[in-house]
Amino acid sequence: MRTTPSTTAALAPVAYHDVLSDDGTMLRAWTNDPDGLIDGPTVLLCNGLGTNPWAWPALLSPDCGVRVVSWNHRGTGGSARPADRSRVAIPDFVSDGLSVMDHFGIERTVLMGWSMGVNTMFELAAEHPERVTGLFAVAGVPGDTFATMLAPLRLPRPLARAITVSWSRYLKHTGKLVTPLTSRLPVGATTIRWLSRTGLVKHIPDAELAALAFAEFLTTPVEWYFHLALHTSRHQRVSLRRIRVPVMFVGGTFDLLAGSRQMASAAARLKDASYVQLRASHFIPLEHPERVHALLLDFLARVSEPAQP
Repeated sequence: MRTTPSTTAALAPVAYHDVLSDDGTMLRAWTNDPDGLIDGPTVLLCNGLGTNPWAWPALLSPDCGVRVVSWNHRGTGGSARPADRSRVAIPDFVSDGLSVMDHFGIERTVLMGWSMGVNTMFELAAEHPERVTGLFAVAGVPGDTFATMLAPLRLPRPLARAITVSWSRYLKHTGKLVTPLTSRLPVGATTIRWLSRTGLVKHIPDAELAALAFAEFLTTPVEWYFHLALHTSRHQRVSLRRIRVPVMFVGGTFDLLAGSRQMASAAARLKDASYVQLRASHFIPLEHPERVHALLLDFLARVSEPAQP
């Protein structure tokens, strides 16, 4: 059986909003502050591709001190698929992020990103600098993500990109055969503990909430997820010269899906940036929730203009 929400999730219900993006696609946006009681700055979360609120356990507590606003990607988690199936690239996600900001009345804010969401937030900051006051990047790089995958294997970037893009194409074309299996996989705390023993995921403190995150992720059809992934794979590196706000990168030593060396290199090339590396896989928000939360609070404290709605 699939898991039910943990105590953390039950204490901090997530509120959902319907938001119309510029091209007419209906998005399912969400916030961790249903009643407007969180005392602290607002951040726009550009989440990992196809992921959900439950991937951020430290931000589901009513006393987390951060009001999070985010949305589910097109065709996932209750968001509609666009009429034009090609409108699922990073520029479309930037447009979605701006629509969500406008819906919640946010003029300027810090952007927080995870995985492919880091591409989205860097693109948004480059194209709309007047809307951004800082960038907090978790397990992600500012573009050309697929070339940085498999980083612990030390493969040349062109080879890493060729392997990961080819694998994504294969899964897109075979996804309809796989989806009936993945959508019925039993996901519970025991599953998460087993994954931790394989080494693909490191130790996760809240296995129950992680199970909820993985279970909801698996509701997205495999073929649609890799349709999204292939379109995002075309996103090239954002010129760091266009980034004029403070930046913090948080990378994982054992991350197979976003290169930690590339995060450190990007931080070194930016004027006002820092890099922190944790002994983690790609699932840093689940593996080190309290550490990421503390780093986020420190970053928000030093950003001079954290926006309020």
